[in-house]
Amino acid sequence: QVQLVESGGGLVQAGGSLRLSCAASGRSFSSYDVGWFRQVPGKEREFISAIRWSGGSTYYANSVKDRFTFSRDNAQTKVYLMMNSLKPEDTAVYYCAARGSYGFALSSDFGFAYWGQGTQVSVSS
Repeated sequence: QVQLVESGGGLVQAGGSLRLSCAASGRSFSSYDVGWFRQVPGKEREFISAIRWSGGSTYYANSVKDRFTFSRDNAQTKVYLMMNSLKPEDTAVYYCAARGSYGFALSSDFGFAYWGQGTQVSVSS
């Protein structure tokens, strides 16, 4: 079991930046994929990014590619999503999630069994 806690959301103007954090407790992220999802009320949840701890490969959805960067810490207990050039359409609740790495393509949104509580990101125009 791994418990996840997100932080770092807030209100920012368009073109600005925010950094989200996701901290694990209970165990480290080694042998996990960690993903970021976002959801706007009334819309489907969107899978936007993931990192495979073993090897450090990353995935980005087209909607965030070249603007968002996923990174991790050496202690294997924290990940970060640096969000640059934010747009009003990035406004959503952002969730951190984790799954065991084996058997999943990194770009797949299946299998995420552990979820954080979410953090609100609001981008004003």
